[in-house]
Amino acid sequence: MRRRRKLLWQLYPSYLIIVVLSVTALGWYASRVLRELDHERSVAKLTTEAFLIEKLVHGLWSVDKGPELDYLLKEIRSKTSDRITLILPSGKVLADTHFDTDRLGQHAGRPEVKKALGGEISVAKRPSFSLSREMTYLAVPVNVDNRLAGVIRVAMPESALTGLLSKLQGELLLAGVIIVMLSAAVSLYVAQRINRPLAQMRIGAAKFAAGDLQHRLELPNSEEFEALAAAMNEMAAQLDSRIRKITRQRNELEAVLSGMVEAVLVVDNNQRVSRINQAAEQLFQISEIRVKDRTVQEAVRNTEFQRFVRRTLSSSEPVEGDLRLLGDPDQFLQAHGALLKDSQGAAVGAVVVLNDVTRMKTLENIRRDFVANVSHELKTPITTIKGFLETLKDGAAKDPESAERFLDIIIRHANRLNSIIEDLLSLSRIERYAERGEIALETHAIEEVFDAVKRTCLKKARHKEIQLEFDAGDQIYARMNPTLLEQAVENLVDNAIKYSETGKMVRVRAVKGPNDIMITVEDQGSGIAREHLTRIFERFYRVDKARSRKVGGTGLGLAIVKHIATAHNGRVTVESSPGDGSTFSIHLPIE
Repeated sequence: MRRRRKLLWQLYPSYLIIVVLSVTALGWYASRVLRELDHERSVAKLTTEAFLIEKLVHGLWSVDKGPELDYLLKEIRSKTSDRITLILPSGKVLADTHFDTDRLGQHAGRPEVKKALGGEISVAKRPSFSLSREMTYLAVPVNVDNRLAGVIRVAMPESALTGLLSKLQGELLLAGVIIVMLSAAVSLYVAQRINRPLAQMRIGAAKFAAGDLQHRLELPNSEEFEALAAAMNEMAAQLDSRIRKITRQRNELEAVLSGMVEAVLVVDNNQRVSRINQAAEQLFQISEIRVKDRTVQEAVRNTEFQRFVRRTLSSSEPVEGDLRLLGDPDQFLQAHGALLKDSQGAAVGAVVVLNDVTRMKTLENIRRDFVANVSHELKTPITTIKGFLETLKDGAAKDPESAERFLDIIIRHANRLNSIIEDLLSLSRIERYAERGEIALETHAIEEVFDAVKRTCLKKARHKEIQLEFDAGDQIYARMNPTLLEQAVENLVDNAIKYSETGKMVRVRAVKGPNDIMITVEDQGSGIAREHLTRIFERFYRVDKARSRKVGGTGLGLAIVKHIATAHNGRVTVESSPGDGSTFSIHLPIE
């Protein structure tokens, strides 16, 4: 992966390269111009000198005047460093500032002299054969009386010009370096000025990405950067507002889903679970983390529910149905399903809401059993009474012995019928008073209740040779309605006596625990099978119907005990197993 460079190091070198190239080009151009200007200045200087010499030597252009001219030029040498040479049309040197004429050869072939002899002022740069160095020559033709009298040649060393140019170039180079350094500093400053707001925006954008949407960027001085920073701040404000709104809506949805007692499952078009609430987790004993994005078949192992989801996804209308979850005990569910659609109306999944109607089913079964049981319980004595009355009417009344026996049976069943009605009325009265809060609770000792129960049940216990043992503890007090609590304990003791074999023992104890006061009635009877324990407190529910009717009772005693415990803000429990007896406990709240 190619390494990314910072914007500063993309801008700064570009500025620096532009400055260096500009200074270099400017230096090169300035050097060239200076060279040309200096050359022109040198030519102008040599031309001036040539015309001055022409004025000095006017009329002296002859061989016999050669020594005089040579002397004059030697005198001029002390005043100038330039070399001045007088050349006759024949090419012979008439006089020279630097050399004796005898040493100098023919000059007619020199380029500048050759052109001057042709009547032109000529300039030439070439090495000097006499001085062995680069020279600039200017040759001017001299006419006397309209006749070419000779050529004045003025020369100056190129080194003088080169030295001046070198000095100028050095100064230009120094100036260029200074300009480059200043430009580099200015360029760095400008690049940093450009990069600084960008860096701040990058930091701000990172904070926005990290969720800090309350952060705001400073507005730079640049109009463009100011507009960009303002746009980013506005974007952050809008994002913050929208995220807050979405979060609030999500939290509200979470609160609604969490607070719902109904189980809610959301699936996509591929039957993959995308959302469940806590009620669904508890209902199916699953975790949202584990089943999310899994298919319904993997998440919930129930074929009825899987079929219902498929039916919901394939239907354009809301779907309803009843489901059953096998377990201990079974659970009954009422299911409602509907498609989920996006803003364009396309189906994106489905939502399934499940109501646990197990309690309603149970109550319905209890109601149905209660109606059947109460009808049966009332029908038996009524049928018996009616039958014996018809028998008496048909003539049995004439037989005193049979009539008396039949009347005893009628009275016994009438008493049973009266007991059932009394228990039903008592049960209804307890429920009504408890619902209205009309049962008065006062603080009394448990021992008082035990004493009253003992007086009531002692005769029955002695008749079956059952030993009763009461233990009220160390002065345990509880808020109670003494009459109702006495009735509840009496019902439990009476049942214990009825269903215990002769010579057994029934223990009644009161124990104060850390959270409640527990009154237990423990017998040594035949016990109760586990499948009956959840229903023995229902009205008219009998574990052994034949035995229950044989020992008497209305089948409402335990139901009355349960409602009395509830009226005291308590509860009743049972522990039993076949052959090991039973222990019924009334739990009362501590005062």
